[in-house]
Amino acid sequence: MSPKPRPLTALELEIMTVLWDVGPSTVQVVQERLADKRPLAYTTVQTMLNVLHRKGKVTRTLTNRAYQYRPTVSRRKAAAQAIRDVVDRLFGGSAESLVMNLVETRQLSPEKLAALTQLLGRSRNRDTKG
Repeated sequence: MSPKPRPLTALELEIMTVLWDVGPSTVQVVQERLADKRPLAYTTVQTMLNVLHRKGKVTRTLTNRAYQYRPTVSRRKAAAQAIRDVVDRLFGGSAESLVMNLVETRQLSPEKLAALTQLLGRSRNRDTKG
């Protein structure tokens, strides 16, 4: 069995967010986009992009003597992986426990819960029709 993919670290996620929002980018572009929120040295951004490349999260193409980095993982897939990790580590693999915790800690309002209930109903109807 292959090892379970690890979720992105906080810094990896910030870098991936730049790539998702901007598209293929050089180290310099990523560094500039992060500057307001998190000023980082050029070499730090370069190292992190190389780490993401080794992990298979980005590809790179040499263009005009600078690498252009492009995400290979969608934002949706990265989010799903992070949620799976949280569910596994904090809730023993139980998504229901996560939702119950969100309700109990009032992170999920009654309005949002009602919207989720409607979404589940529509999903269930599609499953029975298909």
